[in-house]
Amino acid sequence: MKKNVLFLCTGNSCRSQMAEGWGKSLKGDKFNFYSAGTKKHGLNPRAVQVMKEVGVDISAHESKTTDELPKVTMDFVFTVCSDAHENCPYFPGGKIIHTGFDDPPRLTKEMTNEEEILKIYRRVRDEIKDMVLKIENYMDGKDE
Repeated sequence: MKKNVLFLCTGNSCRSQMAEGWGKSLKGDKFNFYSAGTKKHGLNPRAVQVMKEVGVDISAHESKTTDELPKVTMDFVFTVCSDAHENCPYFPGGKIIHTGFDDPPRLTKEMTNEEEILKIYRRVRDEIKDMVLKIENYMDGKDE
């Protein structure tokens, strides 16, 4: 039986969505992947764009809170930002693993050059991919 993995962020708009997309694309045969936020901010269009560049379509994803998740036991909960880690709801039976990533919308808030903005989104996208590729190591406590 596949383990259930949740990626939790603040707004479920960018980092957790990218992680869910990578999870389903790279390890969907081994795990069931979900994402949610402590709040709902809507799906970030730049996250959709940079994921599409690498062949992962997250355009049908919807921003949701933990209350909107399917009623399944989460075996692993990866917090992908410090706010979600500090405010993580209780998941009975779930192992909480913190893997923080920079917040592209926050880092690019004052920027106007679209290519420079996308560079930051791409960097975080690639960092998340690296984490997903090693996800079993995190689960075993070898890469925390």
